Formats: sequence, C-alpha cells, structure tokens
Amino acid sequence: MKQRWRYTTTLAALLSHAAVADTINDYFGSAAAPPFEVAEQQPCRQNNPHRNVHFGATHIHTTLSGDANAFGVTNRPDDAYAFARGAPITLPAPFNQTNGSRVQQLARPLDFAVVTDHAEYLGEVVRCSTPDSSSFNSATCKMFRGEELGGWPEEMAHLARMFALVLKGDAAPRNPEVCGEDGTACIEAMSGPWLEIQRAAETWNDASEDCAFTTFVGYEYSLAIDSNNMHRNVIFRNATVPALPVSAQEAGTPQALWRNLERSCLDSDTECDVLAIPHNSNWSAGRMFYSEYPGANTPADEIRMAELRQRLEPLVEIMQVKGDSECRNGLHQVLGSADELCDFEKLREPAEPAVDCELSTGVGGMQLSSCISRLSFVRYGLIEGLKEQQRIGVNPLRLGIIAASDNHNATGGAVAEADFEGSSGQDTLPADRLQGEIKVGNVATNSPVRSNPGGLAGIWAEENSRESLFTAMKRRETFGTSGPRIVPRFFGGWEFPQDLCKGGDFAAQGYEHGVPMGGELPSTPGPDNAPVFALNALRDASDEGAPLQRIQIVKGWVDDLGRMHQNIYDVAGNANNGASVDLETCERKGEGHAQLCSVWQDPDFDAKRDAVYYARVVENPSCRWSTYQCNQLNPADRPPSCNDPNVPKTIQERAWTSPIWYTAPPQAN
Repeated sequence: MKQRWRYTTTLAALLSHAAVADTINDYFGSAAAPPFEVAEQQPCRQNNPHRNVHFGATHIHTTLSGDANAFGVTNRPDDAYAFARGAPITLPAPFNQTNGSRVQQLARPLDFAVVTDHAEYLGEVVRCSTPDSSSFNSATCKMFRGEELGGWPEEMAHLARMFALVLKGDAAPRNPEVCGEDGTACIEAMSGPWLEIQRAAETWNDASEDCAFTTFVGYEYSLAIDSNNMHRNVIFRNATVPALPVSAQEAGTPQALWRNLERSCLDSDTECDVLAIPHNSNWSAGRMFYSEYPGANTPADEIRMAELRQRLEPLVEIMQVKGDSECRNGLHQVLGSADELCDFEKLREPAEPAVDCELSTGVGGMQLSSCISRLSFVRYGLIEGLKEQQRIGVNPLRLGIIAASDNHNATGGAVAEADFEGSSGQDTLPADRLQGEIKVGNVATNSPVRSNPGGLAGIWAEENSRESLFTAMKRRETFGTSGPRIVPRFFGGWEFPQDLCKGGDFAAQGYEHGVPMGGELPSTPGPDNAPVFALNALRDASDEGAPLQRIQIVKGWVDDLGRMHQNIYDVAGNANNGASVDLETCERKGEGHAQLCSVWQDPDFDAKRDAVYYARVVENPSCRWSTYQCNQLNPADRPPSCNDPNVPKTIQERAWTSPIWYTAPPQAN
C-alpha cells in the first residue's frame, strides 16, 4: 500500500539543495544539481540527422496538485511516468460511490513525458495531509480533506475541497492558517514534493543507448489575473533546477516569472536551462497575448522585456481538455475569409452572442463569462507578434505550437476519443462527463460535455534524449495534434524542386533548400520572388486515426491600419471528398489519404509585409467522444446533451505545425 504523504522533513531537504536566507524570495535560490545521482546520457543508438518524430505529453498532474488531490487522485509522479511507458493505472471510484474504480492503459506508450504539478499550494497540500503538521487540524485543512464542507452541499464536496485553500487565502499570498503569518511554513513544505518530482523524472528517464523514454523536470505556474487564465508549464532542460518552483503566489505577473527564471536558472552560472509554455489562452479574455510591459519606462525597457519573453517562451499549447485555442470567427479587426474549421472544440459555443473585447481585455475568462477577444487565440497572438515587431523591433510572440491534455488523472497521453475516461479524478462515469453545465452559485464554471480528451505534442529531433528534444523545442521544430499521431512536416524557402513529393528525400531536400517549422525564411532573393512551402503529412495508421482529408496553410499579416488579416489555403487533398461517419455505429465512411504532400507558393505575397504561415492537417470526420458515450447509454438514460444540436456529434481531428515567419527588409525612407 502506498503512503499518501512521505515528507517527514521539509526544511532539511531544502537546506540540502540550496542555501536559505532570511527573506521569502531567498528560498527560491539559484539552480543547483540535485542531491542524488544523475545518470549520464549515453549516445542514442537511433540518431537521425534529418530528425525523427517523437510524441509525448507535456502537461500532466498527479496527487501533488491541489486540484487533482481534491478530486480524489492518489496517483503520484512515478505512476504517471509508468503509465506513459505503457503500464496500467487505476482511477478513483466515481463520485459518491465506494467502488467502481477502473483501470486505464495506453495502447501505444509515449516517447517522452513531463509531470507538471501546480506549484501553487504544493506546500499547503503537504501540510494539510501530514498528521504531525501544526496545520493539520485547522478548519481549512479539514475542509481540504473533505472532513468538513463549510456549507457546501455533499454533491459538491470535491469543489469544496478544491477551493478550500483558495477561498480563505484571498487576503494574503498564502493562507496564514495553513502557512503561518509570513507564509514560510508552506514554502518550506514545498521542498518534499519538488524533490519527489525531480527523483521521479530521473528514475524514469532512459539515459541508456536505447533512449526508449525521456522525461523532464517541470511544474505548472498557475496565475489568474481578473479571473483570466495566465498559466504556464515550466520545463527544464536537465536535472539542474532551482531550489523550488516559483509560483504565482511569489511571482504575481508573467514578467515576474520570467525574471525569476532568468535569475535563478538562465543567469545562474550553472547548466540550468528552461522554457515556459503558455496554455489555455482561450480562458484569458485577451490577456495572454495582449501587448503590455508593466514597469517599463522607456522603449528600451519594452525591448528588454519582449526579448526576455521571446527567450523564455518559444512554444504555446494550442489545445487541451479545456478546449481549442487556435482561432474564432467574426472577431474585431480580423479580416479575410471565414474559417469554418475555427469552430473546432470550443468551450464556448461558436454561435454564442458574446460581447467582443475589441482592443481591450476582459474579466472572467476562466468562468466563461468575459467578453471574447481575438488575443485569446493563438493565430491572432502570432499576428500580434508581427505588430510588435514592427513597433519595437522585437517579436515577443514568436511561438511554436504543441498540444497537450492537462490531464489530472496522471494519465498523460490518454487522448483517444473512443476511450475517454475523464480528466478530473473521480469523474469516471459517462453521465458526469456528459453534463451540459456545472454551476457554482450563479456562475457557469464548466461544461463537461464541451471538454475533450486533449492532444499530444510532436517533436522533430535527432534522437529521443533530453538534450535533443529540448533543443528542438527551443528552435520550435514542434507540432501539436488533437489526439491522433498525425505526422506533419513543413518547410519554407524560396525554391524547392517541383517533384519533391515524388522522391524519397523530402526531409533532406527540405533542410537543404529551406527552413523547417519554427524557423524564419532567409532574406528574399528579390522583390519578384514569393516563398515556397513544402508540406508532407502521414495519417495515424492505428485505429485511433482516420484517413487524411486535406492540408491547409494559414497565413497572417498586419495592414497599415493595424488590422489583422488571415488567408486559409487548401494545398493538398479535398474538403469535399464525401467522407462521413455513421453516428449509430461510429463507422467511418468514404475515401481519404494515408499521405498528402504538396509544394505550394504563396500567390498573394507582398515582400514589403511581415507574414506568418503555419500548416493544418485535417482528418476525415469521426465520432466525437461524447457520441461514443451517448451510444453506450440506454436512450432513456441519456442526458440532454446527447440530443443537443449545439454539441458536435463528430470531430475532424487535426495537427497544427509550428509557424514559419517572413520578415520584410527595412524600407528605404
């Protein structure tokens, strides 16, 4: 039987990892090697200079996260990594039941994974779960453990537990009842789980020449501003990491996080290297990609802040269980043809008559009650980066693309529509997942049926090792999928052989004549030249994947009035191929493609305008997870969402590549 908590010393562990000074900030000291042996990485047997594809999960929560713990999750980081390698895992019993636990297992193990437990409340969970803690018998801790509900109804006990540490701590960075008046008791308590996270990553990282599985040390920074999501996953290159993970309780702005990571890691005169991945911009009410430089007094200050963001945030998570963040139609000053594929997996219904934030930001993005902003979506964040580059000379939003699950069951990579077991601990019954709405008071906080299993991160790297994968993430040679293991390649240049798709050296030619996804086009050879893009995609050949329908290129740019423009080009395949799905049996029908390939030149290129391009690979339709689970229920037992025309019955799974950028040469005055 597992121990629920095994931290008997906290400050002692911290002291063994970094010196502790007198102030709170000093607890988060400079990076250092961990207090345990780290295996030296051996050269991988499989090394490809033209790079191999690797699939993994970069956003996983275990019982160390306060919200996952509150939802009954007992699986730990070791369990999460074992699951990613292919081992079975047990999920908790459904709400209000004493039995009914179930086992989940990946049909295909992952190549890499990162446990990213929330830094926020990491110490509070320890103190509330350790019987000899001075806070153990406090009202807050009793509520967190579910022993007292503080007026919450029994059926919402899990929410009472989740909010216990938050509601009582609004007046201070940390709850004094749990953490002491200065908060240091909880900061000290963070050291135990942080060391467990590090040890688990080291235990499961395959440093042998097999290079079968790679892990990274990581955590989630979970900031909310005006109830708008500003979360980041923080991932380290190697085992040399800061003494503690800095949370939103210590760094109350993204800029503060970047400065902390710069000080404690990048500039620490150690081997420490780090990146941060923003996610759920769809919950940010425009704050995630809004151009702001708090504390900047001069243009030079803005430039330094933009450069720091560019240095630390090379990637963005475009999709997860809380919805797709690619794009949305009809938003302020976004010109160009409508994109019918923008309606994909939205938490807020595409037809919802919500107020447009226009050029400002909103309040309440995480409650789905805010205005809707173009800057909540990755596509327009990329274009906003072009605007900033024109204004200050630096693009702070040069973002590559990945996807993830944000799974709170320790089951990273469990993204198949047909096998969705929920993502929040005790949520293991279809009737729970098919609810149309959950409310806290009068505020709708969640619509489970509009959630989804999440996606996967794809990385093109020479080998499956920390160094190779992390370097690839830094150069943005990455892509995201909505779940299937679609394999896209995307190169940009000024000249590719027109018969490139007919040869067997697509990648070699791509690297020789251009730049891969995540790169910047070299200077134009002349004003009459237009960039050429080479695209290739392979379907997921397993049962989890459908045949490919088409490949598109999405282009974005800014006009002289600051308005955003988009064009969507079909460059391979056919949107009208007649493919469909039988909603009763979920049998897919119609023709599709195992592979699509194209060499395409931009017909609307303007050499005087900066532009950004990314590719989108789209499958034929297949059944959405909710359709599978509605079909499993007797008609009389099906909740209203099963017959709601606003809930999609099918899904067109997809992959998004990282962009390729074009920067116009300076114009003569």
